[in-house]
Parts: sequence; C-alpha cells; structure tokens
Amino acid sequence: MGAGHAHVLYRESDSPVHRLPPEVKIAAMVAFTVAVVATPRAAFWAFGAYALMVAVVAALARVSPRWLLTRSAIEVPFVLFAFALPIIGAGERIDVLGLSLSTEGLHGAWNILAKGTLGVWASLLLAATTTTRDLIVGLDRLRCPQIITQIATFMLRYLDVLVGEARRMRVARISRGDDPRFLWQLRGFAAGIGALFLRAFERGERVYLAMLSRGYTGRMPAVWQGAGAATTGQWLVAATVPLLAGTVAATAAVLT
Repeated sequence: MGAGHAHVLYRESDSPVHRLPPEVKIAAMVAFTVAVVATPRAAFWAFGAYALMVAVVAALARVSPRWLLTRSAIEVPFVLFAFALPIIGAGERIDVLGLSLSTEGLHGAWNILAKGTLGVWASLLLAATTTTRDLIVGLDRLRCPQIITQIATFMLRYLDVLVGEARRMRVARISRGDDPRFLWQLRGFAAGIGALFLRAFERGERVYLAMLSRGYTGRMPAVWQGAGAATTGQWLVAATVPLLAGTVAATAAVLT
C-alpha cells in the first residue's frame, strides 16, 4: 500500500481540491448527494444551483467539463430507462411532437436524469482528485467497518497479481488449442474462472496468515496513528458545498 496506487479516473494535479484529505472529500460528496436526492423534483432552479456548485468545484480541481461529460457515459442505462418512462408511464398524457407522453413519466424522467447526473458528477470529481489508496485511507479514518477496508485493501494490492495470473492461464489455454471466442467452449472458460478463484482464495489465505504473524490488526497503522488526518479548518472548507446544497434543498422543500 505504500506505493500510492492510482486508478484510471484519477487526474494528477496540485489543485486545492487534490490537497484536501480524503475523508473530508468523501463526507462532502455523500452529504451533497443526499441533499440532491432530497430535493423535490419540481424545484428546477435548485438543480441549476447544484450544477453551478459542481462546475465551481470542477474548476478548482482543474477538471475539464469535457472530461466530466465523457466519463458520464456510465449512466447511459439509466438515461435510456428515463427516456422510456414518458412513453410507458400512466396517468394524464400530453402530446409532444406527435407523441402521447405521460406527464408523470416526464417528471420521473427529469428526476432520474437530474439527480443521477449530479450524483455521477460528484462521484467523478471525487475519483478525479483522490487516488484509490487515499479513498481507502479516507474510509478508514471515517471508521468504516474494518471488513470493507480490508477487502478493498487486499483487492487494490493484489489486483495486478490476479490479472497477471488470469493472463497466464489464458495463454496456456490458447497454446493447447482452446479458443475462448467459440460459444461451445464456455465450459472450459467457466472451469478456468473456477480455478482462478481457488488460486486467489488460497493465495489470499496464505498472505493473510503471513500478515497476522507480523502483527497485522486489520487497520493501516499510519492511518490509525492519525498521520495526515484532516484539521478543523479543512473540514470547514470541505463543508462549504454540502452546507450550500443543504440550504438549497431546504429552501426548495419549503417553496415547492
């Protein structure tokens, strides 16, 4: 874990958002998302305010709008479902460009698109400004259940090992005349997946026992000692966006 693993979404920079401790960014992202979800769907102005907050944070983090929009493709399945709601929805209907659309379905589609997109953007900003290792560190500092941080830590540390093992097994299969592209060879592919699982399980057990024999207690020592933990000032800075979002959500609930 000392190597500082990064992930494909991380964008290295020296922005003010990058320098914030991971625990405050995680807490801010969750609080912002909760405020967005709690906002009445009819408060259109509120979602514009949320989008403006995301734009400001993205500018501070030096993350381009093009990058955000490109990576937002992950929500395409939800977008397709949202577009189907006005057509299959029940209740009062209106005619739009010759199509009979459900009013309730239109509101539901807007609700999914607006809240889903804002949630995806907030998550992408967190991923773009925080390495995978720091995400685990932040969860640990927030007293996330040990079982979750342990699983994530092992996955991060040994993911490359498992990928390499799977690649060697695939090369061995192909060298023996097997071609995984054919449908009738799915049985062999499934057997390979099972063998990889058993190898990973056995290796993980050996590694875990070795770590226990060296004094491993389930938490990362540097984190548990509080090295680099967020200060009160950093918590206050990170709380700016969630507090603004909470104010907007409360105002929208009163006015709607």
